[in-house]
Amino acid sequence: MEEKPDTPAELKARALRYLVRREHSRAELARKLAPHAESPQAVEALLDSLLSRKQLSDERFAEERARSLSRKYGAAKIRQDLKARGISDEVIGRVATGDELERARAIFQRKFPVESRDRAEQAKRARFLQSRGFSYDIISRVLKNLE
Repeated sequence: MEEKPDTPAELKARALRYLVRREHSRAELARKLAPHAESPQAVEALLDSLLSRKQLSDERFAEERARSLSRKYGAAKIRQDLKARGISDEVIGRVATGDELERARAIFQRKFPVESRDRAEQAKRARFLQSRGFSYDIISRVLKNLE
């Protein structure tokens, strides 16, 4: 038995329930609401309505997401995550990720509290920071400051 699509009021209530839990990007919310709507136009109309009332904001979502990811990741990884969630390059460019070098140092110190003994260990630590989305420049500065 197939479920009937939500009425516009039910669809709006569903969208607001999602937004109360956490910020969502427009693309995320559209994807979540699509199975419950009678048409893609109904979803777009609802999203436009939420956007005009400032209940939905890609910029707010991007700032919140970047803030939460910045504890573990570098700017490249954060940009990649936001892009995957449907945030435009323009909004990604405006989102401030803070001091990249200080974040890299803090992450490095948490992961590696003991000094490295040899070059192989240094390389392993550099790869760790690289996998977290830090640039070569930042990685080299963090490793040079520890010597």
